[in-house]
Amino acid sequence: MAGTLQLHRGNILDITCDVIVNAANSSLMGGGGVDGAIHKAAGPELKEACKPLAPCPTGEVRVTDGFGVGDRLIFHTVGPVWRGGDQGEAELLKACYSHSLNELLKRELSSIAFPAISTGAYGFPANEAAGIAVSVCRDYIETHPLTITLAAFDETNATAIKAALNQP
Repeated sequence: MAGTLQLHRGNILDITCDVIVNAANSSLMGGGGVDGAIHKAAGPELKEACKPLAPCPTGEVRVTDGFGVGDRLIFHTVGPVWRGGDQGEAELLKACYSHSLNELLKRELSSIAFPAISTGAYGFPANEAAGIAVSVCRDYIETHPLTITLAAFDETNATAIKAALNQP
C-alpha cells in the first residue's frame, strides 16, 4: 500500500492537511453542519470566492483557497440527498470522493481530509456512506502515496467509519 487511510474523531478543521473537503450545497454559499463550520472559520472571503463557481452539481468538485482555515485549499463537493437508495445515490457519493481525489492528484498534493459526506441533513445512512468512502479511498492509496483522513464529528459516523476500515 502506497498511502494511508485513517479516521479522525472530531472537527475536520483540526486536521493538518493540504486540502479540506467541504460537504457543500449546490449554491456553495454555506449552510449547516460542516459546510457552515467551514464557511464561518474561513470568513466572508470564502463566500465571495464561491459565487462565480456556483452552482455545483451533485458529485462534482469546486476549488477555493482556504482563507481563514489556513494555508490549504478547500474542495467543495455536493453529496447526494438520500432518496431510498435507488436513485443513483451510491454512484453520486462515490463521485464526490473520486473527483476530490483526482483533483488532489492533479494539483500534486498529498493529504486530504473528508467529512462524512451526505450523512447529516442529506440523510445518507452512515454505514453505507462509510463503506463507499473507505472503498474509494482504499483504491487510491493502493497506488498513490496519499494521506487520507476521514473525519467524523459524531459518534454514529465514527463508529461506521471504524467498522468500514476494519473490513478487509
